[in-house]
Amino acid sequence: MTRRAATFSLLPFLALTAMPLKASEFPQLDAWLGSQEKIQTWSADFVQTRTFKALTQPLMATGQVWFTAPQRFRWELGRPALTLAIRRTNEMLVIYPRLKRAEVYALGGEERSPWQDTLALLEAGFPRSAADVESRFRVLSVTNAGADCHLVMQPKSSSARRWVSEIEIVFSTHSLALLATSLAFPDGSRLRNDFTNAVVNAPVDEALFNPVLGAEYKVVEPLKKP
Repeated sequence: MTRRAATFSLLPFLALTAMPLKASEFPQLDAWLGSQEKIQTWSADFVQTRTFKALTQPLMATGQVWFTAPQRFRWELGRPALTLAIRRTNEMLVIYPRLKRAEVYALGGEERSPWQDTLALLEAGFPRSAADVESRFRVLSVTNAGADCHLVMQPKSSSARRWVSEIEIVFSTHSLALLATSLAFPDGSRLRNDFTNAVVNAPVDEALFNPVLGAEYKVVEPLKKP
């Protein structure tokens, strides 16, 4: 797996008609989206399962994730962390502790880049409203399975669909808690994150979003034009 593929492991091309998000048709979804507006911070443990057509057994790893509204997050894959993805106000950091390497991706500027479109996939589990979802995704289906609701979406951006063809969000219809996210990739592989031990609106240490990189780290900007 390449470093860039590993980045998106810290986290959906179907020719179907998108459905509008109408509360009368999808009351569970409307309730969940309404609850998101109240979340200022969120953290959880997760188990990540990656399946490939060429492998009989899936690849599994554990990690932690932190989110603070409206857009900052930190994903740690592995314990100790093998990959960190940190989204700050105007940039994204991808850190590989074992390799002593850090990649910086600028997010500023008025024009959206393919990187920014793909970054929206990492934020898909934390929408702030129905308008937020509809601005970035086409909703393909909303179904109930017992006490869980499954929301399946497709990125509107063609550049984002080059990375991920479909994304599914699973949440509890009782507690409205985020339970899992699942991504389908164009090569037929899938990635699922199952969340546990979630904590809502607790203080989050600012240091998580401002890591100190020692002199031994090589810091690069892969998308910066020479």
